[in-house]
Amino acid sequence: MCEARKQRGILIAAIAKIIQKGKAWIVPSQSGNGKYTVVPDPQAPFCSCPDFEATGQTCKHLYAVEIVIQREFSFSETETETSTTRTVTITETVKKPTYTQDWPAYNAAQTNEKKHFQVLLRDLCENASDPILSDKGRPPISVKDALFACVFKVYSTVSTRRFMVDMNEAKDKGFIDKAMSYNTICRYLESPLLTPILTDMIVRSSLPLREIEDDFAIDSSGFTSSRFTRWFDVKYGKFCEEHTWVKAHIACGTNTHIVTAVSIYDKNSNDSPIMPELLAQTAKNFTIRQVSGDKQYASQDNFKAIAKYGSEAYIMFREGITGGCGGLFQKAFHYFSLNREAFLEKYHHRSNVESTFSAVKRKFGDSIRSKTDIAMKNEVLAKILCHNLTVLIHEMYEHGIDAKLLSA
Repeated sequence: MCEARKQRGILIAAIAKIIQKGKAWIVPSQSGNGKYTVVPDPQAPFCSCPDFEATGQTCKHLYAVEIVIQREFSFSETETETSTTRTVTITETVKKPTYTQDWPAYNAAQTNEKKHFQVLLRDLCENASDPILSDKGRPPISVKDALFACVFKVYSTVSTRRFMVDMNEAKDKGFIDKAMSYNTICRYLESPLLTPILTDMIVRSSLPLREIEDDFAIDSSGFTSSRFTRWFDVKYGKFCEEHTWVKAHIACGTNTHIVTAVSIYDKNSNDSPIMPELLAQTAKNFTIRQVSGDKQYASQDNFKAIAKYGSEAYIMFREGITGGCGGLFQKAFHYFSLNREAFLEKYHHRSNVESTFSAVKRKFGDSIRSKTDIAMKNEVLAKILCHNLTVLIHEMYEHGIDAKLLSA
């Protein structure tokens, strides 16, 4: 009889919604008529069901609560219920860890972000002073003003016309010397001269965190545009179309999510050949202790590039790989095969680069407004720069980071 009650308890724990209220638990009846109050006290267990009141023995509802407690607070295990009609398998999982948040620092960073953003962006733009794209008959606009306007416009996430109020306020506060029209901002975004400058600004914006970050993850992600590529499919006899999009490859720190290197290539470019370039750029300013990446980066060249900087590589391998090519690739594959648990603990740091892309897209949009190839590339670079500056602002409040190094 006890075994039958326990099996019914397993079934209740699997399909019913059991809610804790203080020391008591509310367990719904299997018949659907009412609920029972259960107190799983080891010294004096209690259930309000008729079975417990009549026998005083552990009922199916007490068993269900015990299983729920084990499932939420203990390691994984499996229990099986077998009857004459069906078999139910219950797999218990470890309760996911939670991470604390410094809410006072977070709230202060969020409420003051826009003010600090403009100050940090102005400091970054100070080194650029030569006029570009000046219209005939009109006073030229300096690079620093053009950069500030383009990046601040992307930060605002609104159209260039609606951005005019923000830009005029920035001029009144002294962040730029001259306001410009919304069409002028769009023309500057289309300038190829801005691309290397924006890339350098991203690198410089990461420098205040060089003493904190030594663990890096690498990945790529696409940003869709409003443009379409159209073609005629001869096989199916119809026209096809797809969005044009920009593919950004980044290296980011896994502790703060700061982007330390970025490269933008064709949307169909392979990920693996880009890793050495990102590592070389990061190594100019940071000590690289560990690098993680998904299975797209598992190549002999990448393992050599990581070892060049005295770093540890935690890169996933595709199915069917044997490591027979030898060298660092084989060594890494053997560690992956023989020390899977230790490998996965380090490898999962890679999820931080996905969090970085998620933060960029969630805050500044996963699509781009620009139409031309160069403008689309510059807009993505501006999004990543905006992300870096917001990361710095958060670190200023949470860890007291001095961001004045930006103009160094």
